[in-house]
Amino acid sequence: MKRNIRLFTAAVCVLVLMAALAGCLGQPKGGGVRERKPGPAQVIQMGQSVTVQKASDWVTQYPDIYASYMRNANNSENYNYPDAYPMLQVVYEGMAFNRFYKSARGHVFTLEDLYATGRPHPLANCFACKTPDFHAKVIENGVGTYRIPFDEMKENVSEPVTCFNCHANEPGKVTVTHNYLIDSLGPEIANVSTGSIACAQCHVEYHFGPANSATPSAVILPYKGMAQMNPDAMLQYYNDLKMPDGGSFYDYINPRTGVRQVKIQHPEFETFYGAGNVHAGKYACADCHMPTAMNSAKESYISHEWGSPLKNNGLVKGECLSCHKNLAADVKKIQDVAHGRAVDIGKAIEEFTEALAAAVAGGEYGNDVLDPIRQVARESQFYWDFVWVENSNGAHNSKLTKYCLDKAQDLLNEAKTQLTSL
Repeated sequence: MKRNIRLFTAAVCVLVLMAALAGCLGQPKGGGVRERKPGPAQVIQMGQSVTVQKASDWVTQYPDIYASYMRNANNSENYNYPDAYPMLQVVYEGMAFNRFYKSARGHVFTLEDLYATGRPHPLANCFACKTPDFHAKVIENGVGTYRIPFDEMKENVSEPVTCFNCHANEPGKVTVTHNYLIDSLGPEIANVSTGSIACAQCHVEYHFGPANSATPSAVILPYKGMAQMNPDAMLQYYNDLKMPDGGSFYDYINPRTGVRQVKIQHPEFETFYGAGNVHAGKYACADCHMPTAMNSAKESYISHEWGSPLKNNGLVKGECLSCHKNLAADVKKIQDVAHGRAVDIGKAIEEFTEALAAAVAGGEYGNDVLDPIRQVARESQFYWDFVWVENSNGAHNSKLTKYCLDKAQDLLNEAKTQLTSL
């Protein structure tokens, strides 16, 4: 992870394309908080045949918006996290994230990055959030689409995340097109700002349905309704969800410790709307990440080039200064603290993993002794990972970030005590 102020200029922008593609939400020329259109987002009707209109199909009607969308290609840098943070090679041992895990960059690269990853992708479910062509097939054919072979799906995709994901071919209207968000939130979608529900289609924690579930390999969110959309409830969900072997759900098992790990994925939506955030009730994702821009004719439009809120001058001067005399300094302070703690805890998890692996390899203790330690270690890593992979590095919700890091540290201390007392 990029853990400095530059992260807020680049990596936090991972949220933004979905907000940007929510576009066409009116905003006054002076910047600040846009006037949200009345009524909730539309929800796509499943079971219908749809044809995805490409981004280029809208260039004549929306030239400025299209040009700003294409500028997302300027955010092209990325690097491999396990090289920058070697602890991940141990912490994520047992899945390919411990070797192939690239930093975030512009969403126009979603397909390119998917094809380049070294992580195995035998099924089409890896295309979720990478292209609207995949979701069009899910809308038409249902969740069985997730089990289509990867290479077969690859022949039927043409562009990365784009207009259809949030508009469903209807510019000016935000439409939820991702089935798993519809299934998870149901009617509560109407309670979330259109400028955030668009982001929530991808920037959420999820898992693939296990083989013994009603929807194997499908993308599933670990909660039903927003009341369950918090780390504690999600952890309980995963502990209660059973795999074919009868044990709790896991994304991977560490081969040396036997810990059944849950791999968290970019929970920006859950973090922003989590307990303790003073901004979620007033602002949407799009408010902060989509400034008003001016074309050469001095006509305003909503930029679809995602960017840091620190670059949204209308917002910073019109809104943020009422509470923050120096927003950049406040953000940096939050991120420095969160990053420092996350790195320290991650290294401590690495150290504990080696100690537990040695205890397992020694063969002196049976599973009846080791399994309780494994469970606590699993839960410690769950709370740590909830922070590590959330792209704002604490800026979206510093209180929830602190809560998760405190839980991770306390649980890790408990696991250490259990192990050393053997």
